[in-house]
Amino acid sequence: MLLSMTGFGKAIVELPNKKITVEIKSLNSKQLDLSLRVSPLLREKEMELRNLIARRVERGKVEATVYIENHQAEASMQFNIPILKAYKQQIEDMASELGISVPEDWYSVLLRFPETLKTDNPTTGSNEDYDAALQAMDNAIDALTDYRKAEGAKLEEFFASRIGHIRDYLGEVPRYETERIDRIKARITENLSQLPQVEYDRSRLEQEMIFYIEKLDVNEEKQRLTQHLDYFMETLGNERSQGKKLGFISQEMGREINTLGSKSNHAEMQKLVVRMKDELEQIKEQVLNVL
Repeated sequence: MLLSMTGFGKAIVELPNKKITVEIKSLNSKQLDLSLRVSPLLREKEMELRNLIARRVERGKVEATVYIENHQAEASMQFNIPILKAYKQQIEDMASELGISVPEDWYSVLLRFPETLKTDNPTTGSNEDYDAALQAMDNAIDALTDYRKAEGAKLEEFFASRIGHIRDYLGEVPRYETERIDRIKARITENLSQLPQVEYDRSRLEQEMIFYIEKLDVNEEKQRLTQHLDYFMETLGNERSQGKKLGFISQEMGREINTLGSKSNHAEMQKLVVRMKDELEQIKEQVLNVL
């Protein structure tokens, strides 16, 4: 089963007085690159949420956000009367000691001091909030995984198609091999015949030509490339495919195709090599998106 690194997931968990929403998205990356934003109420559970994402998402550039919406009416701000009384008393005592007048506008003076307003809103979440956030994150990752599976299925079809094209081009190579050898022999013989008054040993010439032609033999490259193509498809069919492994196999395919091109010595064979390279480059680009 192939999984893409690209995906998006969202989950909502409802509590009697709150709604917790988690959104998570991922793009391709060599390692896990995680950015997590959580509500201030869940700061204490941030590390647990990070560990959950790292364990289940594994790899990719991941952005996750956790929101908490309170269904109850927001607690209104209230004057902190005891604090205000204490500030007013201190100001009056100071005015008496220093012989100065008390302020005419008490409101503007007193409300400048800290902690004159208070609210009943909590600053940390409850255990129920924490459990709900973890559940929402788990559900969001499930949705992300489903998205990755769907994208992975598309990638699998894409790879199978490109590998099939490379097989087809490789299957056309034998059509030109005999003609290629005959052309090489004819070219060498013709060049020798144009040299005036040169004596050469025809038996030795045959040996040298056989040696030269053997160096241009591409049977090993064809065989190894076929093996790499088979291994790539076998890896695709594994229960859990690894993008890095597919990348390594792609590199090996590239080496064999390049060697095939350098040995081809034939225009039509070189065209086939160029087409194979084009298909392989498309494979390499998409392998970067595989988990």
